[in-house]
Amino acid sequence: MTTESPSRAADIEAINRLVATVEHSQRTKDPEEFLALFHPDAIWTTAHGKVLIGLDAISEFTRKVLPAANWDGQVTYEVVHVLFIRPDVAAVKVRQRYLSPGEESEGAPLYVITKQPDGHWLLTACQNTGVIADAP
Repeated sequence: MTTESPSRAADIEAINRLVATVEHSQRTKDPEEFLALFHPDAIWTTAHGKVLIGLDAISEFTRKVLPAANWDGQVTYEVVHVLFIRPDVAAVKVRQRYLSPGEESEGAPLYVITKQPDGHWLLTACQNTGVIADAP
């Protein structure tokens, strides 16, 4: 028996779809699909520590680096944990894996996402962190 409300289950499903769209946009190197997921006032910190504030800065960076990325597009994103801070704010821990022949790397993004009045969830404050193999 589950005690999860239907609205919470719908939110979890929507959050999984958002992360799946992040994955798809990265696989296809599609900046427009990726950028459509952001709140206009979003904050994004890249895995290398570059801080981007607002959709204009995120857009400029993304349009430059995503299409030119030197990886073959094999990447997976998996929702690991969702913490609802409020009914309309969730912290989402993601496992990100880049898979290339002979090479694999991993990231551990944290997405703080917000539910908009129309019911859509948007990336609002995000930190992408690279995982260092064998780190203590």
